[in-house]
Amino acid sequence: MEFTNKVAIVTGTSGIGRATALRLARGGAQVLSCGIDAAANEDLAAFVKKNTLTLEVRRCDVSSSDDVQSAVAAAVNAFGSLDIIVNAAAIHPYGTAVETDIEVWNHCLSVNVTSVFLFAHFGIPEMKKRGGGAIVNLSSVQGYACQHTVAAYATSKGAIHSLTRALAVDHAADGVRVNSISPGSIGTPMLELAARRFTPDIPIEEAFKNFGESHPLGRIGTPEEIAEMAAFLVSERAEFCTGADYVVDGGLKAKLGV
Repeated sequence: MEFTNKVAIVTGTSGIGRATALRLARGGAQVLSCGIDAAANEDLAAFVKKNTLTLEVRRCDVSSSDDVQSAVAAAVNAFGSLDIIVNAAAIHPYGTAVETDIEVWNHCLSVNVTSVFLFAHFGIPEMKKRGGGAIVNLSSVQGYACQHTVAAYATSKGAIHSLTRALAVDHAADGVRVNSISPGSIGTPMLELAARRFTPDIPIEEAFKNFGESHPLGRIGTPEEIAEMAAFLVSERAEFCTGADYVVDGGLKAKLGV
């Protein structure tokens, strides 16, 4: 299998994070899946137990330096090394700059951006011991263009693009490749929250269908489709890929909204 003898940390235990952790584990990786949502953690752990994958679930506040340092140490202690990090954990507050409280702003930047810095800070030294590794950071098309009332979220996703480039340049000589993925609308719990906010009076399935119509391919994407891109980028097939963002959005970014 393509990830045999590889050790991965994946953040976020629902949505894209969950799908990516399972994709890497099915590919032979030893995976530590980190998340703060107790229900999502328990659900993933129960699924793994039934399917006998080498995947451990750990509660982790990805905005906490202590939690991230402990998670990296736990992965190394459990599996012996660290080769792959996929940063998929995120929150999505809504509001303009005027409406957004400073506490909400700071929390969004901490979870969505500082977590990427922390896993690089503690994880790259472990990757260097192996002669290199690969990091994938989940951004969003909203790092390029955005809806109304997403000041904090859109800022965080644009920052991920910049941090990805900085990490890639700084650590290329260490053999560490760093890329990001910018999905369009993906069928995740986060998109369900958006559906409830913007179209509270219609079923989720209908809201998802409506979101999909904004994409040239005529549908929203699946977490598994994003997980496939992440798996490619951390694999040996992508050894000349670093410092780039990969848009996986069903054509959304290519389409003019007029």
